[in-house]
Amino acid sequence: MAAGPWGWGPAVAVLVLLALLLGGARRLRSLTVAGGACAGLRGRAGGVRALLVTAHPDDEAMFFAPTVLGLGRAGARAAVLCCSAGNYYNQGEIRKKELEQSCLLLGIPPSNVTIIDHRDLPDNPAVEWDTQLLAALVLKHIEASNINLVVTFDAGGVSGHANHISLYTALRYLHSERKLPEGCRVLVLESVSIFRKYISILDVPISYLLPSDALFILTEEETEQAKRAMRCHRSQLLWFRHIYMLFSRYMVINSLRLL
Repeated sequence: MAAGPWGWGPAVAVLVLLALLLGGARRLRSLTVAGGACAGLRGRAGGVRALLVTAHPDDEAMFFAPTVLGLGRAGARAAVLCCSAGNYYNQGEIRKKELEQSCLLLGIPPSNVTIIDHRDLPDNPAVEWDTQLLAALVLKHIEASNINLVVTFDAGGVSGHANHISLYTALRYLHSERKLPEGCRVLVLESVSIFRKYISILDVPISYLLPSDALFILTEEETEQAKRAMRCHRSQLLWFRHIYMLFSRYMVINSLRLL
């Protein structure tokens, strides 16, 4: 049914206006609201040492680019721990190189990128990774790199991918069992409804108003940087991923919660 003069038109106009005011406009500054997520970390020797724990090469650009760029903007030192080579279609070696190229565009040098290529952690949307194995591998890396902030997926995994959810399960285990180093905090990326996922900058006012422990919103220039990083994953750029880059909020906005 077509919207009348008091239908959806005014509501959409208001959302567009708010989005432009809060972060979508070309010349506006990017927004970083860290809340309690990084409180007390900046004052420590060495500041924030963040570890992004992902499941596959391209996760860092497809889902976490606003967080990576936002942390870099805030002066944090970031590293990536990718828990598989993304070998579902036997492209693992290609995808390793693509990951390093993408991370470099996001401000993370190859020396800060680690890929776990373990036979019991296959890239497979139907496989839940072993929690104990994954937790042990992640914890070893956290301790070796003196990490004090970990970022990963939440219980929904953004896309519902079993490998994504396994990362949350492993970090939740480490957190609940108090196995993480003292003072190490864990931020998980909020999974949103399919509607919010694909309204791009129109989700800015919604994300801004809803509670979160960290919120990262990119400028247009930073969003283009995130897209360039995503384009490094040439082996994965099927037609629907180009549509994803145009419409997904995760190319512009990350809202995260503390465990």
